[in-house]
Amino acid sequence: MADKTSFTKEEWTLLLESPMIAGMAITAADPSGLWGLLKESFAGGSALAQVMADPAANSLVKAVATDFSSGEARTAARDGLKAKFANSQPADVKTKSIDALRQISAVLTAKAPGDAAAFKNWLRQISQHTAEAAKEGGGLLGLGGVQVSEAEKATLAEISSALGA
Repeated sequence: MADKTSFTKEEWTLLLESPMIAGMAITAADPSGLWGLLKESFAGGSALAQVMADPAANSLVKAVATDFSSGEARTAARDGLKAKFANSQPADVKTKSIDALRQISAVLTAKAPGDAAAFKNWLRQISQHTAEAAKEGGGLLGLGGVQVSEAEKATLAEISSALGA
C-alpha cells in the first residue's frame, strides 16, 4: 500500500490538488454562474469529507484526504493550483486540468499500482458529482436546463480517458 512516503514532495502535492482539479475541469467546461459555481465547488469539497467518514475507503485516498485536512497541505495544494491556473480562461483551465489528470494517472500507475484504480475511480466520482451538482442552461434560479450538459459529458469522457479508465 502506498502512502505519502511513496511519493516525492511534488508528486504528493499533485495528489493533494487532484480532487480539486477533477472538479475544476467540469466547472470550467460549462460555467454555471455564481450559484452553480458554489454548488459545484461544494460537491468537490464534500468528497474529501465523505472519504474521512468511510471506513472502507482506499488507504491512499484516505491518506490524501487526511493530509489535506492539515493547514500545511491545504496551503501547498492551493499554492500549486494558483501557479497552474494563474491568468487562465475557462477553456485553459479545462485543458490544464485534463493534462494534470494525465500526469496524476501516470504518477499513480508508476508509484502506487495497487491503489491506482481506486484513486482514479475516486477522481472520476468527484467529477461526476461535480457535473451533477448544478443544472446547466437553465433560467433564473436554475429553472429548466439539464443536470449534466453536453460540454460536461464530453469533459467527463476526457477525464476518464486521461485517467486511463
